[in-house]
Amino acid sequence: MNTSSAPRSDWKVLCENRRKAQQDSIPREWLLSELPPISQRNVLDIPSKSGILTPRELGITETTDLGVILQKLRSNEWTSVEVTTAFYKRAVIAHQLTNCLTEIFVDRALERARYLDEMLEKTGKPLGPLHGLPVSLKDQFTMKGLETIMGYVSSIGKHAESDSVLVEILYKCGAVPFVRTNVPQTLMWGETYNHVFGRTLNPYNRTLTPGGSSGGEGALVAMKGSPLGVGTDIGGSLRIPSAFCGLYTLRPSYGRLPYYGAANALMGQESILSVLGPMTNSLSGVIEFVKAIIYEKPWDLDPVVIRKPWSEAEYKLSEHGEDGAQLCFAIMWDNGVVRPHPPLLRAMKMTKDALEAAGHKVIEWECHRHIEIYKNAETIFVADGNHDYKTQCALSGEPLIQTMIPTDDEEYQDHDYEPHNPLVKELLWQLHDEKRELRKSHLDHWNRTVSRTGTGRPVDAIISPAVPYTAVPHGLNYDAFYTTLCNALDYSTSMFPVTHVDPKIDVPHEPHDFYNHEDEMIFKLYQTDKFAGCPVGLQLIGRTLEEEAILKMTEIVDDALSKWKAMTMQI
Repeated sequence: MNTSSAPRSDWKVLCENRRKAQQDSIPREWLLSELPPISQRNVLDIPSKSGILTPRELGITETTDLGVILQKLRSNEWTSVEVTTAFYKRAVIAHQLTNCLTEIFVDRALERARYLDEMLEKTGKPLGPLHGLPVSLKDQFTMKGLETIMGYVSSIGKHAESDSVLVEILYKCGAVPFVRTNVPQTLMWGETYNHVFGRTLNPYNRTLTPGGSSGGEGALVAMKGSPLGVGTDIGGSLRIPSAFCGLYTLRPSYGRLPYYGAANALMGQESILSVLGPMTNSLSGVIEFVKAIIYEKPWDLDPVVIRKPWSEAEYKLSEHGEDGAQLCFAIMWDNGVVRPHPPLLRAMKMTKDALEAAGHKVIEWECHRHIEIYKNAETIFVADGNHDYKTQCALSGEPLIQTMIPTDDEEYQDHDYEPHNPLVKELLWQLHDEKRELRKSHLDHWNRTVSRTGTGRPVDAIISPAVPYTAVPHGLNYDAFYTTLCNALDYSTSMFPVTHVDPKIDVPHEPHDFYNHEDEMIFKLYQTDKFAGCPVGLQLIGRTLEEEAILKMTEIVDDALSKWKAMTMQI
């Protein structure tokens, strides 16, 4: 069908009006005088060259260590108004280049910032651990009086009557929520595109995806348009954008951080829970966020949150040799389903060398029942036969998006979505039982590594890719099992950047014996020049509810990499 000549329907008009309202919410003086040509792929340096930010504002937004930003806010060296304004300007520039934002509410955010500055002036005390800090939020976290569109046309015009629990706690912590960020329709894509706001681009290379479903946060934080973003993760939606955009994040275990009141897809699906986590340019930002939220006792506001205060003993690795002087990591070179591209293999080799140089032990991880875990998780995700997605789309008449590959007319993809048969409850219960058995089997497998570590403990953490490639062309990010493995098993997992693709080093490998058709397709996807300069990151996988320990071990890995790079002069 020739979509360009299709009659315009009401849902299209709603989208046009909503985009216009978004554009009208941007102060005119924050608009770029001229947009770069689409042929300019990397746009990371445009904010500093735009002339929109003052030298002081550039200094504020170029400060990536969140601990430094918070210290300057608490001491009143930087006011919340000037920090919020600086990041707001940069966020709007990032949006013009990558289309990363949904909600822009400048007056509301600056009013909050002025209130915090006045309180600090009057009392001499910061309001909370995140005093004055602007925080961006994925377009799931409801804020009273604002729409939470979440990628669906049917949500246009529906304003929240209350804040989600996370937003409540952020206010208690003294934060300034200031923008919300783009997501895919249904949330269940590793790409960020919907009919309302369109497609989000990767600032490292705009022909590539920033990932999904927290792709708006990934692009924004990579552009340094936010010092701290909050996304969610049900199958990799925090870690994939963080990998593609060179960021740090944490995928906590179920119920560790408060999710109540957030909008979501597949509401009521509690077999594999979506969780929230921070996305930042520094590991300190991840730690500051987790500590701040837990210190506010989120279990008093969200009945699903586990009553577990921040444990300094666990952070000091009380169950991992106390001081972490010698840890044993295992590297998952591949997952037995898809082999990683050359840059990921190099990143793992770099990390192994760095850890061994720092006195730690590194062994090879032996994969365990991965195909069974993968099939179990994917069957759970489609258990309702796509009823949720189709119902939401039917409310407005918008078509259900079937592909993230760009089309001639991205506003309209009118095709019949191939349905899945919904599972009867007995089969779903069988999946739950099977998942529990798989988790127990994997736990036992992990514990048996004590015979190989030499530390008297099982492997302390696993290092693996989050995805088998770096950022890829739009529509081609379709493998998420490296991340979904952790969601299915509920392992606390961090993400950390390691290096960037170097075409001189990361040359294509010779074909291997492919595991399956997908492995072959992903192998053929790699072209050295296509991914030049893209960030390369890895995930660090810990045990269930082991957030404090995994954050400390990520610090250890990050520090080892920094020292090793300095010693070997590698970047």
